Amino acid sequence: MLKKPLAILCTVLGLSGCAGVSPEIYRDQTPVLDIATYFNGPLTAWGYFADRSGEVKRRFTVNMTGTWQGNEGVLTENFAWSDGSTSQRIWRITKLDAHRYVGRADDVKGEADGVAYGNALQWKYTLLLPVDGKTYEVRFDDWMYLMNDAVMLNKSEMRKFGFKLGEVVIAFRKGP
Repeated sequence: MLKKPLAILCTVLGLSGCAGVSPEIYRDQTPVLDIATYFNGPLTAWGYFADRSGEVKRRFTVNMTGTWQGNEGVLTENFAWSDGSTSQRIWRITKLDAHRYVGRADDVKGEADGVAYGNALQWKYTLLLPVDGKTYEVRFDDWMYLMNDAVMLNKSEMRKFGFKLGEVVIAFRKGP
């Protein structure tokens, strides 16, 4: 008899844990992030990928250039990885309204959905990640927080089939 209520409680608690934080809770945080302003011109970023145990597996530096024309932006990211390899991602970003964005890149399945309030921006997207000759679809829950006019911090959680694979942490600095 106790099994059924316990199963229902576990299901409810499990589902409530999936809800996460809404970007709207940051609406009063400053400085206010305007991605067309922050991602305009040259930027440099440093980051790492850590597996689900927390072990850092790869580090990288990214040199970026952003350009905007109206509500359309292009962000070119050139990655230099700690193993000596390089890669590039070109984001095409469209501002839909005061808070919503969509982004596209060649290694993103469909569109990335972005929501910004206050100093925070959340992106959700599926990255097509090549590993050992295979390509995996990995879900990203990507949070960016503007700290001041020059510095932004980014933490992304990577998941496959609902299981955490690892995280990416990045520090951005506006300017070359």
